[in-house]
Amino acid sequence: MVVFVRLRKNIIDKHMLSPSTKAACWLTTFLSVFVTGEMPIQAEVEPEFLQALENHTVTQGRDVHFTCVVNHLSNYRVAWIKSDSKAILAIHTNMVALNPRLSVTYNNHNTWKLHVSNVQANDSGTYMCQVNTDPMKSQMGHLSVVIPPDIVDSITEGSSAREGGSVRLTCSATGVPAPTVMWRREHNRPIVFRHDGGRERKVVETHKGEVLELSHVQRNDMGAYYCIASNGVPPTVSRRYHVQVHFIPQVKVTNQLVGAPLGSDVELQCYIEASPKAMNSWSREDLSNFAALVSDKLLENPKFRITETSVNEYSLWMNLTIKSLAPSDYGTYVCASVNALGKMESQVSLHRLELSMNGYADEPMVSGAAWQRARNLPARARPAASHAHQYLTQHLPPQLYALLLTTLQYVHTF
Repeated sequence: MVVFVRLRKNIIDKHMLSPSTKAACWLTTFLSVFVTGEMPIQAEVEPEFLQALENHTVTQGRDVHFTCVVNHLSNYRVAWIKSDSKAILAIHTNMVALNPRLSVTYNNHNTWKLHVSNVQANDSGTYMCQVNTDPMKSQMGHLSVVIPPDIVDSITEGSSAREGGSVRLTCSATGVPAPTVMWRREHNRPIVFRHDGGRERKVVETHKGEVLELSHVQRNDMGAYYCIASNGVPPTVSRRYHVQVHFIPQVKVTNQLVGAPLGSDVELQCYIEASPKAMNSWSREDLSNFAALVSDKLLENPKFRITETSVNEYSLWMNLTIKSLAPSDYGTYVCASVNALGKMESQVSLHRLELSMNGYADEPMVSGAAWQRARNLPARARPAASHAHQYLTQHLPPQLYALLLTTLQYVHTF
């Protein structure tokens, strides 16, 4: 009698054999049953993993899962273990870890999944899918949790200094991986670093590092600076810091001597720079009041209109429009600005300008130092009656011609 040798313990799965090999197996089995009257005994097939356990990189707060596929599990069990802590998380579909964010699903065939919801930083590490064979079989996958950058709250979100002083801004950021911090000015204005004497040392568009230190600051350093933190994990975050540079007001009038005829409207212009914010005003010099040479500030009324036009956060134009000039409107007007650091003012002398038929301008009526200079105007400064003068008086509006004469007088005053 022919004795058939039992199949090896690790026999190949018949489902994976070729058709000819399958036919040979069936023939061998049939002959064994016919000769011995017994079915051949096959050894139990060992469990095997069909695919590697994957690695994951996940943003904090998202969900993730590991997939473990095992064939020929038979009576063995699949367990999930956190390798770095040696903690058993689950056996088959029964949870061991008391973590509500962990769960296991099974498709009743060969696939187990370990789910981690709302991933947190402490979920990072190596996870193991293990089968309790002897020796045990396992495979591992790694979970990396990345965290978007966040700027740590600071005590102050701005800084101020007197002009010529120093400003130091600090911005700390957290995240995984560690964020990179850089500084940028609003509207891409340049960041200026200066030597001790105030001379420019370096001008850049961006500055890298958690600390931005500006020395010998000037008023044009004033404005918004942004701290920007990024680590490749969206979103990039930023925080706005405001720098204030304080100085005594500076006041300039565009013309110290202005002439205009009766009945016309005239505008007096004044440019002001000040920080911190200043109180600005127009007033009229009152020569009749010797106790106080300057009267109260002028207010908006049908006669006077005051407008302010901002240039930037520390400078503006403040213009005074006087309507329908009367003889009493001529005199000296004062543009003043005052803040916590001091006060400054500048004057404009408004005089009367009349045009005569022969081309001479009558003596203006003014007060103040500007008129004292104008009284000594040499005769050569007066425009002589000429063809050019006649042409100008015929082709220029009276106000424009008056302005031309005023300019000539002012030039010869000096």
